[in-house]
Amino acid sequence: MIATLVALAPAASAQTIPEGTAGAYLAARNAAAASDFEPAARYFGEALQGNPDDPQLLESAAISHVALNQFDRAEAYARRLAEADIASQVGSLVRVAAAAKAGRWDDILSPEKPIAVSPLFDSLAEAWAMVGAGDMTRALEAFDEVSETEGMRSYGLLHKGLAFGTVGDFEGALEILSDPGDGTVAFSPRAAIAQAQMLSQLDRNEAALELLDEVFGATVDPGITDLRDRLQAGASLPYDVVPDAAAGVAETAFMIGSLLASEAREEYILLYARAAQHLNPAHIDAILLSAELLQQMDRFELASDTFAQVPTADPAYPAAELGRVDNLVYLEQTEAAIEVADALARSHPDLPFVQSRLGDVLRGADRFDDAYDAYSRAIDLYPASDPNLWIIHYSRAIAAFDMDDWTAAEADFRRALELEPGRPEVLNFLGYSLVERGEKLDEALDMIERAVEARPQSGAIIDSLGWVYFKLGRYRDAVEPLESAAALEATDPVVNDHLGDAYWAVGRRREARFQWQRALSFDPDEDLATRIRAKLSDGLDAVREAEGEPPITLAEDTAE
Repeated sequence: MIATLVALAPAASAQTIPEGTAGAYLAARNAAAASDFEPAARYFGEALQGNPDDPQLLESAAISHVALNQFDRAEAYARRLAEADIASQVGSLVRVAAAAKAGRWDDILSPEKPIAVSPLFDSLAEAWAMVGAGDMTRALEAFDEVSETEGMRSYGLLHKGLAFGTVGDFEGALEILSDPGDGTVAFSPRAAIAQAQMLSQLDRNEAALELLDEVFGATVDPGITDLRDRLQAGASLPYDVVPDAAAGVAETAFMIGSLLASEAREEYILLYARAAQHLNPAHIDAILLSAELLQQMDRFELASDTFAQVPTADPAYPAAELGRVDNLVYLEQTEAAIEVADALARSHPDLPFVQSRLGDVLRGADRFDDAYDAYSRAIDLYPASDPNLWIIHYSRAIAAFDMDDWTAAEADFRRALELEPGRPEVLNFLGYSLVERGEKLDEALDMIERAVEARPQSGAIIDSLGWVYFKLGRYRDAVEPLESAAALEATDPVVNDHLGDAYWAVGRRREARFQWQRALSFDPDEDLATRIRAKLSDGLDAVREAEGEPPITLAEDTAE
C-alpha cells in the first residue's frame, strides 16, 4: 500500500538518439548505471543537444543534477518537460521543490499544471502550499482530506499537527500529535522531537523530558542528549523542526524518502532526500539520509561532501564525521580515516561510539595496542545497561587476541557472552580460539555447535565445527562440515587447508593435496603458505611430527 502512495514511476522511454550524439548518450547511460552523477549530468546535457525534447534524457539529466544537489540546473530540465506537456514525476518533484523554495505557492496550486509525483506527496505538498499562501482554513481542510483517505490517516494528522506548530498554535498541534491515529510509522522520532519543542515553548519542560524518555529511552544519541540537557537547564527550545511552509514540503519529501527506504532504488530515494535538503538546509536528517544513500551507491567522495554540510556545532556532527571516516576506509585511505577519527575522539572525548569507531579503524590498520586503549575508553563511557556494550567487549577481545594477550582476550570474549548470551560470532571466535590452543575442547565444541545452530549457513562457523572435530581426533566426523564450509567459503585459504587436513586424516590423500593446492592459490598468509608447502612436500604426518603433534590414528587405514 505504501509503495502505491509514494513511489516514483520509471523514467519515460527514450526516443531515437541522433547518430551524432549516440556516444554521449551511451556514456551518460553507463555513468548513470554506475551512479556516477557528475559525468552522467554532463553527458546527458551533450546528448540533449541533438535531441532536446527527449523525455528520458530530460528526466535523466534532472535526476543527475538533483543527486549532485544542483537544483537550479535540474529545474531548467523540469521546466522544459512541463513546457512540452510531458508527464514526469521527477519533473514535478523538482518543480514543486523550486516553487516552494521561492515561495511561489500559486505555482504548486495551479490547476493548469497539477502536481503529479505521487498521491501522498501531491496532497501534502498542496496543503503546505496553502499554509504558505496564508490560507490556513483551506490548508486544514486539505490535511483532513489526506487523513480521511485510506492508508493515509496518520500522515494527514502528522502534517496537520506540524502545520499548527508552524503558525504557533502549539496547543492545537499537541492535541493532534498526542493521538497517533492508526499507529502507522508516520509518527517518527522527528515527530517526537517536534512535540518536545512544542511542550518547551509552552513552558512544559518536564513533560517534554518525559516524552523524550518514553520515546528514546536511555540513548547516548548526542542530539537527544543535547535536548535533555537544555530542558533540564530550564531553556526554552525553539520550534525548528518545521519552521515554515517550505520546511513542511521538505518534511513531506523526507518522510516519503524514509518510507521508500526498503522499497525503491537508492537514486529515487535520493531525489526525495535531496529535495528535503534543498528546501530546508537545516534538515540534518535529510543531509544524513542523502549522504548514506550516496554511500550505498559507492559515491564515497560525494557522500563525504554531503556529510561535511553538517555544522560542527550540531549534535549530529560526530555522526557525520564518522560517515566521513567510513568513506575514507572504503576508499582505502586508512591514515586519513585514522586522522579524522582521532580528531573527533579528541574533540568529543565523552562519546563512547566515537571511541569505539576509532578502535575499529586502528584495529583495521593493525595498531592493536592503540585500538585496545580506544575500546577501553568506550567501555568506560557506555552505561552498564547499554545494549551495544557486548560489541565493544567483543571488539576489544579481538584486539587483545591480535596482541597475543590471550588472558585479556578470553576475559572479554566471556564478558561479551555474559552481556549477550548466545551470540554466534562470539561463540565461534572463542570456541575456535580454544580449539586452536588445545584448551577446554569439550566447552569449545558446545560453543561452536550452538553457533552453528544459530547460523547454519555461515561457512566460517561450520568450518570451526569441523575443525574442533579434527582437533578432538574425530576425523571422519570432521569431513562433512568441512566440505560444507568449503562450499560456502570457496576462496578461503584456511577453510580449504582444513578440508585438506581432514581428507589426509581419513586417507583421501590425492583430494588432500588438491585442497592444499587450492588453499595456496587463494593467497594465504606467509606462515600458512609455508606450512601448506611442507605438507605438499612431506605429508601432514611429517609436519605434525616436526611440530610435536601426535600421529593421526584411524580405525581403518584407507590410504591411497
